Amino acid sequence: MLSSCSQFLALRSLSPPSLPRIRAPHRPASLSPLTRSCQIANSYSRFPKNRWKISCFRQEEISSEDLKSEADEDILAEELVKPKFDNSRVVRKDWSSILKEVIDAVSRAFGNEWTVPWSGETILQVMLLWIASFWFVGSWMVPFAAHIAGFSKDSLTHRGQALYSLLTDMTEGLAGIAILHRCLSRFQPLPPDWFNFSLRGSWHIDVVLGCLMFPLVNRLSQLNLNLIPLLPPSTPVALSSVEQSIVAQDPIAMGLYVVVVSVCAPIWEEIVFRGFLLPSLTRYMPVWCSVLVSSVVFAMAHFNVQRMLPLILLGVVMGIVFTRSRNLVPSMLLHSLWNAFVFLDLMK
Repeated sequence: MLSSCSQFLALRSLSPPSLPRIRAPHRPASLSPLTRSCQIANSYSRFPKNRWKISCFRQEEISSEDLKSEADEDILAEELVKPKFDNSRVVRKDWSSILKEVIDAVSRAFGNEWTVPWSGETILQVMLLWIASFWFVGSWMVPFAAHIAGFSKDSLTHRGQALYSLLTDMTEGLAGIAILHRCLSRFQPLPPDWFNFSLRGSWHIDVVLGCLMFPLVNRLSQLNLNLIPLLPPSTPVALSSVEQSIVAQDPIAMGLYVVVVSVCAPIWEEIVFRGFLLPSLTRYMPVWCSVLVSSVVFAMAHFNVQRMLPLILLGVVMGIVFTRSRNLVPSMLLHSLWNAFVFLDLMK
């Protein structure tokens, strides 16, 4: 369609129709359309402030001086219109970006969240049942069994009291693990990153670094005692059974207490607090926050206000070691070394 129209127009232009000649009035040469347009262009070129130009021919070029002056005018206009630079926003943005980078670095150091198949109801159920079993076994079940057998803890020798403490601690630990197994049985099989026990890995350096924190934990313990003293100064302090066996220099009793504090307690406490509670909390909060919350619960579970601050710090250290390795053996080993450190400190 376009080609036929163009051919038609071409034919029309080659053979114009014959029209009668009409005599046009005489016009001066200066008023011809082409000349008029040139005059308009010349008249506009007389005003340098006007940035618009009318060209007679399409091939007309603009001089480099005009382009440079126009570019300078554009830059000056942009600088005048450009808003003032707000330094406060930049500083605020820098601080927020730095804080975000720090949070990202901490999150990468702690690792990713666990895959938690149970809800907060199961978490609360396990912890409440564990606390109830701990109190029931230590305060009622074992003493009642000793009463049935015809003896009490106070009437035993140092070795007997050490053995009594060992049996009590083992019973409490087995009861807690049984409750944990019973409550989580309906979620079997568990994801692969739960309750791992392995001697492989590069966690040994983390354990060594955690041991370097022991003097700080011990110093924090002294600070806690200064803030919350045990008893008024006039009140005599009774020695515990562990301290009595140390004073008596009974090697068998001391060996049994070492098993209690350095073997039994670290195993079942780490299974409950680092193995179950800490990963379960990652369903509702970041890993670093789960480490802190589980450490507070770990300190409260010892029912000793005078040791609250050092136990929280110790829980944080063991939680970091556990989250980095995803292995319970490093945190158990670190817990065992701390208890042995405290036991050796009592022997001084």
